[in-house]
Amino acid sequence: MTPSRYRTRPVAAPGVVSPRARAIIRRVAAPWVRLCFRPTLSGLEHLPASGPYLLVANHSAGLAVAEICSLMAVWQAQAGPERPLAGFAHPLGLRIWPASAILAGVGAVPSTYDAAREALAAGVPLLVFPGGDHEAMRPVWQAHRVDFGGRRGFLRIAREMNVPIVPLGIRGSHFTVPILWRSRHLLPWGLLAPRLLGVKRWPLTALGVAGLLGLLLGPGAAWSLPAQVLAGAAWLTSPLVCLPVVPATIRFRIGPALSPEMLFGADGAGRDGTEDAVLDRALARVEAAVQAMVSSAPRPPR
Repeated sequence: MTPSRYRTRPVAAPGVVSPRARAIIRRVAAPWVRLCFRPTLSGLEHLPASGPYLLVANHSAGLAVAEICSLMAVWQAQAGPERPLAGFAHPLGLRIWPASAILAGVGAVPSTYDAAREALAAGVPLLVFPGGDHEAMRPVWQAHRVDFGGRRGFLRIAREMNVPIVPLGIRGSHFTVPILWRSRHLLPWGLLAPRLLGVKRWPLTALGVAGLLGLLLGPGAAWSLPAQVLAGAAWLTSPLVCLPVVPATIRFRIGPALSPEMLFGADGAGRDGTEDAVLDRALARVEAAVQAMVSSAPRPPR
């Protein structure tokens, strides 16, 4: 059962980008990402010619604003509307405006088992970031490390629906939001606001530290201590600290598809028949495939 706070209205057209959203991507998002991030997309030939699949990628840069906008821009430019792709989005995002309007416009679906089954059964491929906040909020010195945090739900979906997994490696986006520390307890619980929003991890970013120092040493230094504490906490929990501030080049590279037989065995049970062992081997193989795409992504010309 999906918790009631995560239930959303069914998505009318999973994977279908509305004409209005396409216009915004073309006129607003595309020029911005071309100027700041110069994204490239390679490996489209590896996508299955027909039928649903899971496009599984590493996740980066806090709220991944630069990453997602860049991918939408290059996907629309190179793959086009004839290749629909429904992004998995946190269910809360589909309930809170304006995120709900944006996600609905690009055909995103809530990241639940039911929504995944419905989209795949309708023949719509899904874009999945299994690492979620665990991976997106890793420190900047782990920028090129693929780590799904042991999460295997996407593998259960792929096995149940008998669809291939296509690895997508993303390189460079993590530098757009330099993260200094990833916290699962101190920041989410100490600042409280992230936990109230259902976020389990929260980052300490370079922008967050810079803003905090400005509050402590700038004009805000004349405030009372309680006012400084409240202002500092509000700033550190604001989504603004996760905005991209570094114009790093972003590369997307798609690798060869991994069939259900390759991942789970011809009978879906694997060599020893235990579900945990099968999923662990499949997870290691998918992580390795995505890591290979990240590590081999072409470097920008000097």
